[in-house]
Amino acid sequence: MTQIFIMDSEQNQKKMEEKNTELLSSDQTQPLLENENSVAAVEEASTVTAAIKQDSLTMKKIELDSPSSKFIVGDQAPLLSKSQKFPLSHEFEPSPSSDGEKKVDSFTVQGSATVSSEALKEMEAKYAAFLRHDIYGTMGRGPLPLKEKALLLFGLIILLPIRMVSGFIILLTYYLICRLCTLFSAPNREDDQEDYAHMSGVRRTIIVLSGRFLSRALFFTLGFYWITETRRIPDPATQSQDGLCAKEVRENEGEAEDSSYQPGAIVSNHISYLDILYHMSASFPSFVAKRSVARLPLVGLISKCLGCVYVQRESKSSDFKGVSGVVTERLEAAHHSKLAPMMMLFPEGTTTNGDFLLPFKTGAFLARTPVLPVILRYPYQRFSPAWDTISGVRHVVLLLCQFVNYLEVIRLPVYCPSEEEKNDPKLYANNVRKLMALEGNLTMSDIGLPEKRIYHAALHGCFPDNKSVVEG
Repeated sequence: MTQIFIMDSEQNQKKMEEKNTELLSSDQTQPLLENENSVAAVEEASTVTAAIKQDSLTMKKIELDSPSSKFIVGDQAPLLSKSQKFPLSHEFEPSPSSDGEKKVDSFTVQGSATVSSEALKEMEAKYAAFLRHDIYGTMGRGPLPLKEKALLLFGLIILLPIRMVSGFIILLTYYLICRLCTLFSAPNREDDQEDYAHMSGVRRTIIVLSGRFLSRALFFTLGFYWITETRRIPDPATQSQDGLCAKEVRENEGEAEDSSYQPGAIVSNHISYLDILYHMSASFPSFVAKRSVARLPLVGLISKCLGCVYVQRESKSSDFKGVSGVVTERLEAAHHSKLAPMMMLFPEGTTTNGDFLLPFKTGAFLARTPVLPVILRYPYQRFSPAWDTISGVRHVVLLLCQFVNYLEVIRLPVYCPSEEEKNDPKLYANNVRKLMALEGNLTMSDIGLPEKRIYHAALHGCFPDNKSVVEG
């Protein structure tokens, strides 16, 4: 058990307060399109400050426990609790820098805060779901070997400009297609939303088909030349047996599939903003997005053609109840009609490093419709495409400088809920999560977005209550 004491740092109080306020007022760690699919998102946002004060090295002393036992879900899916240590693949040795800061592992704890290697190991074991393991280090600023520097230089000179220009041309081309197809059409403005998702006819067909093709072309431009897709049939005992077995019998008999097995939503683990591009190329679903996305150049119109549901992040207004209702209606519409676009929801609510599965929110399961689970993985050798503790610009640059990127997809059968699951959305969400963890070999962790913000605040030296952390 390690003890960490909190000491006052009055000299840098004003500077730390400004950095802490800036970090906690806007979530800079999230992808462009993010899942805010239930009223629970409001409760999560309102409890961040309280969670930070309670859990992130505040007051006088924090005791970090490290139970040796590992919990097993369904006898196979591992579970990692908030207080449990996850075995790290390497040790951390601090080394002084020229600016008087302390560099630990491959990133620098900025500001006046000084964190010992032991405290850092405890923190990273606790927040293992957000830890990067590639050669560029936790914040993408680690020391690189000479060979990697040469490869990075070549990528900056050759690959980066070619891929940036190609990507912009693809994006602009699709924007022009969307502009032409919506030129004489008024968007749907019901429930304080604005979209073209329910446009029908040839124009809708052009938007969908060109969107899927150009999304894959953009993915190819980013270095994802091959995508490995696997379809699995899990043990029927892990699913609602009536739904799975009935569907298999009907398909074997060659009967037409009715709408009772039509999924209303695709649910997927969330690793990077790249997830969105894959799902656009695979099925062109609607997403949940920040309201500000609708006002972005080029991307704004594309998001409306996708049929995105817009939410105002960090808001406590009653508008969120309406948004939850809109999502539920969209799920029901997609369930009953193949012409209605499916919703793509990330029930974790934030990204991980790809090795973990966080608790699911219930927004995707409130409609009590079947869901299609999809599991994503990004194998890597040099740079990890996972977007966690690294800035957006740095992540895009390093991704574009990597010669080849890889994506593996596991598509599970449609999950049809039982009557018990329909009456209990939390049970429904937990069962789907267990199935995905088992089939994707993912570790189940019970931390979430509040803990992620604590970890990011610590990495940037923005500790709550303007304190410095030292080892006692």
